[in-house]
Amino acid sequence: MPIQIGVIGAGGEISDDVKIQAEEVGRLIAKKNGVLINGGLGGVMEYTAKGAKGKNGLTVGILQSDNKSDANQYIDIVIPTHMGYSRNTIVVLASDSLIAINGSTGTLSEIAMAMNYKIPVIVLKGSGGVADMFSEIHESDRALPWSKDKIKIANTPEEAVDLAMKSIKRKRE
Repeated sequence: MPIQIGVIGAGGEISDDVKIQAEEVGRLIAKKNGVLINGGLGGVMEYTAKGAKGKNGLTVGILQSDNKSDANQYIDIVIPTHMGYSRNTIVVLASDSLIAINGSTGTLSEIAMAMNYKIPVIVLKGSGGVADMFSEIHESDRALPWSKDKIKIANTPEEAVDLAMKSIKRKRE
């Protein structure tokens, strides 16, 4: 069974730097024969899927809506849920590990769920948003003791994907 890596992050406008980082994460997941799981929409979701498709990877988009046409053009398997943000639970549980790139409140909720379900979370430092918030807290004297072993910090897309692959504790084996 292939490894399923979830990528979570900003769904709206993202900077060119974040687009490059997201696309590289998607490319690396596909290169390592992983399946990319995300929310199927724009922003980080679109660029990770674009990167994965560039390496002939498989992409799965779990949509908030019930309309398959809401998925971005790089999604192979579209799963409409009609669940709004509650679909974040499916994104998390479908993933063997998660990589957070940038992000806002939706990303924050996915990180919290992943921690509760003991799914490894890797945050890409320097991508902004929630990812940088966790990076800063994690590396400071304000570190949250309950998150230290559950969240890993990556400085590059390569490190993020490597950490995600290495940190998987597969329940299905």
